[in-house]
Amino acid sequence: MAAARPQISVQKVGDQGGANLAVPRVLVSAIRSDIVSFVHSNMAKNSRQAYAVKDMAGMGHSAASWGTGRAVSRIPRISGSGSSRMAQGAFGNMCRKGRMFAPTKTWRKWHRKINTNQKRYATVSALSASAIPALVQARGHKIDEVPEVPLVVPSNVEQYTKTNKAVEVLKSCGAFQDVEKASNSRKMRAGNGKMRDRRFTQRRGPLVVYNKDDGIVGAFRNLPGVECCQVDRLNLLQLAPGGHLGRFIVWTEAAFKRLDEIWGTGRGASSNKKGYKLPSNIVTNSDITRVINSDEVQSKVRAAVKTQHKARQKKNPLKNLGAMVRLNPYALSMRRSALLASERAANKREAKVDTARKKAAKEAAKAHSKQKNVNYRRITRD
Repeated sequence: MAAARPQISVQKVGDQGGANLAVPRVLVSAIRSDIVSFVHSNMAKNSRQAYAVKDMAGMGHSAASWGTGRAVSRIPRISGSGSSRMAQGAFGNMCRKGRMFAPTKTWRKWHRKINTNQKRYATVSALSASAIPALVQARGHKIDEVPEVPLVVPSNVEQYTKTNKAVEVLKSCGAFQDVEKASNSRKMRAGNGKMRDRRFTQRRGPLVVYNKDDGIVGAFRNLPGVECCQVDRLNLLQLAPGGHLGRFIVWTEAAFKRLDEIWGTGRGASSNKKGYKLPSNIVTNSDITRVINSDEVQSKVRAAVKTQHKARQKKNPLKNLGAMVRLNPYALSMRRSALLASERAANKREAKVDTARKKAAKEAAKAHSKQKNVNYRRITRD
């Protein structure tokens, strides 16, 4: 006879006590995606394996420079004779079979130090973002059938040791759809990564956060895309994979209740982290544009001063007298003197022309009179 399917009741999260769970203060803290991205980038670098090229790669030739005076460059050249490799350049990064420029070394600075407060701020932001359904859906998780976010299941789930029980828990609370999405996304990697122990790629599914491992890790770890994490060891690489906020988290009730103890309530310091308080918002409404344009603010501010600055046309002083006078007031007297001198010169030229014209007319009349006498004498002689 088949075993009866367990009925899992999702714990309702609310501000009141009693049957409903109080919302931990950490889930309504400030969300700083820039800090999350920075911390995630540096944390991911701390698991890298050192690599470098062989220390003598490209330097194993028997080569020496020919020196100067032979009309060739001073790069070391392959010694010997009778082959096409003879006299070819060696060692340099521009040479065939030469070493690379600045060969990589294993003593590079691989590790990145991160401030503890920054890491905590990033973790708080990731936890707060996981309680917003819009961000969880935007990250790609399938939570259409989930009754409530954050999703809290009873503490007895921590005692399950079988994967079929874990599947039934996720199906009963509508979270198994996200597991199926992760399972269907399993694809073989393109490229040489297939030969480097990363043959397949797969999307992330739900993150199960528990308080005490009484078998829950063994029950959930074989589900594709599902990860488990103890509430005291929350890891940003799991809370915000890729530096992207909105991981779908399934909390056990015991782990959910411990959040205030671990991170504090905002009013008092944390009991687990010495002297730590949750980051407080400087402004309660981060939509500054909406605040500025609100009626309450706009009724108190004075009207904007509208001043029209007309661009003044720049005139050439060498061509515009007014512009030159503004630069040099004496230019007006100089211009007046020039006009008068020009006028006098014109009058003088005109008088000279009149004199020449009169003289020419007088000479023409004299010549005409002389010719007239000549003509008269010739006529009378004939």
